[in-house]
Amino acid sequence: MVYILLLFLTAAVVSDVRTRRIFNWITYPGILAGLLLNGLGDLAVMAGWASSSWMQTWGVIGLGQAVTGFLACGLVMVACYVFFRIGGGDVKLIAMIGAYLGPEDGIIAMLWTFVLGACVALSVLVWRVGPVRFVMHLGRRLMGWLRVGYWGALTPEEQKALEPTLFLAPNAWLAVVIVHFRVVERLLGQP
Repeated sequence: MVYILLLFLTAAVVSDVRTRRIFNWITYPGILAGLLLNGLGDLAVMAGWASSSWMQTWGVIGLGQAVTGFLACGLVMVACYVFFRIGGGDVKLIAMIGAYLGPEDGIIAMLWTFVLGACVALSVLVWRVGPVRFVMHLGRRLMGWLRVGYWGALTPEEQKALEPTLFLAPNAWLAVVIVHFRVVERLLGQP
């Protein structure tokens, strides 16, 4: 199942990088396929055509887990859409991940997506401004904040530097690989 998700995410990566949009024709079929395939997996087990071990082998989590993952990830992202500058395509993309991975792994993948996105954003910012200038500017801001207790308003130039082009889909793709294949656990030598 995760390979089907990765196919949809690959299409989203291409779309996001090329057009800065994640289209509904990618996310809606992906969500529908995740829910439908997990529902069919439940039916196969109930009809006696497949066993629970078959579901686990193929990554089928069941319709209940798929719906719960879809709702959990989707609702968190709706809050991000309302309160932050997250696009609607990003909301549907993360909800789609929840439909395939379930609530627990879906939320973990979403958090990995945010962490990877923050790392990319910081890297882009340092690249644009330059490492020395970045550290000096950050140091001045921190000293001002420690002395006065006020961070201070950003100049238009500083605001522009803080608006790097971010692509959520590539980070989500990598996050799904990290979570599903337990990359961190394997690197740390945990079972």
